[in-house]
Amino acid sequence: MQKIIASALLVLFLASQSLTEQSTQLSAEVRAFISVDAPLIALTNARVIDGTGAPARENQTVIISKGKIQSVGPSGAASMQPPPEAKVIDLKGKTVMPGLVMLHEHMFFPAGRLVLFSELGWSFPRLYLAAGVTSIRTAGSVEPYTDLNIKKLVDAGRIPGPKMDITGPYLDGKGSFATQFHVLTDAQDARRMVQYWADQGVTSFKGYMYITREELGAAIDEAHKRKIKVTGHLCAVGFREAAALGIDNLEHGIIVDTEFVPGKKPDVCPPQNETVTNLTKLDIESAPVKEMIRDLVARKVAITSTLPVFESFIANRPPLQRRVLDSMTADARIQYLLTRSALSEAKDSPWAAAFKKEMQFELAFARAGGLLLAGTDPTGVGGVVAGFGSQREVELLVEAGFTPLEAIRIATSNGAQYLNASDRIGTIAPGLQADLIIINGDPSANINDIEKVETVFKDGIGYDSAKLIESVRGSVGWR
Repeated sequence: MQKIIASALLVLFLASQSLTEQSTQLSAEVRAFISVDAPLIALTNARVIDGTGAPARENQTVIISKGKIQSVGPSGAASMQPPPEAKVIDLKGKTVMPGLVMLHEHMFFPAGRLVLFSELGWSFPRLYLAAGVTSIRTAGSVEPYTDLNIKKLVDAGRIPGPKMDITGPYLDGKGSFATQFHVLTDAQDARRMVQYWADQGVTSFKGYMYITREELGAAIDEAHKRKIKVTGHLCAVGFREAAALGIDNLEHGIIVDTEFVPGKKPDVCPPQNETVTNLTKLDIESAPVKEMIRDLVARKVAITSTLPVFESFIANRPPLQRRVLDSMTADARIQYLLTRSALSEAKDSPWAAAFKKEMQFELAFARAGGLLLAGTDPTGVGGVVAGFGSQREVELLVEAGFTPLEAIRIATSNGAQYLNASDRIGTIAPGLQADLIIINGDPSANINDIEKVETVFKDGIGYDSAKLIESVRGSVGWR
């Protein structure tokens, strides 16, 4: 027993040391997954998708120096010849594209019928990185201290994972159904929440379904005083109401917007089935919807697409993948398959029709000049897993009508733009951080090739995708 206690204390001590250590030296745990680490790297003969939406360029060389992109150009050009001291990697037939920047991510996963969520701070950072996600915004936290500490560990090089923008605890009002949420009492409580968690280090906030207009307005005002952005998965407050209050971002799209539900009362959240069923009858080309889109675009309110989580409510979707099932614990896998089977037997479900309307809305919003972002939202019925679901989001954007290059731009440079980080991440250009994905295929021609990730570079260090995935086998749902 004494040995067990001593071991536990040692783990706590080491964790404490990790969180305060300022060294950028990578730990043995991180180095176990590194496949490329050199001061100067030349990726030659590659197909380059730069994330701007421009056509892919063939036979390109990308030179990485000290973690940043030094130059990009034709492999045959004299100026692009790799320096003698460079580590040269021939990528003939392969693609280099920017690391994904995903804006609706979580460190937690559904855990039971009590609406409890399990923090997966060990497996999810690895899976995000393995799938090519190099930057995330967590978009809501059930364990904010855990999320903040995970970020510190990743930044210090102690554990593998993406760069993280940490969103504070959900700002939810009376009626909240989640066991782990604080329920706001009034607008002053919303202000106190923002003040406290901003002081703790969170860099974004999220209003949730039962927050009122007064509470949301107070939270936005307080966050903006600190130059912090606010997003929302709203219900009691409609999209145009939130835009008028100054919100920066809205999650999920029209599939959760209640302003078109007949009889909607101010500051009251209608049942979700009413919102979803009403959407199936709503004309996305109608004047009221177009006016809502124009209003959001004029106010520069971004929309985060989270198509994978809604796809999971549709019978026999998405296609089952062995890699997803293998990542889960036995219990999580069985629960997901049982739920999926029940969905396949459900009759008169509105989700398939609503899903198509959501896709139509996202395309219309982007075509009208709106900033569309990409997100995973690994919640729902338990089939959306970090990283794998992120890749699925990009595929579903193509199903929605975007070209592969447009979908990649949404999941890379658009995210960087929202985070005010375009000068560091999101595209492939000299001077930017070398956050890159090497893909054994051509996602500009076949978007499903985005799943064929071989190596993920974060700050110029290459990580072995397959090793990261294998390391979490049987862990999703547990840790």
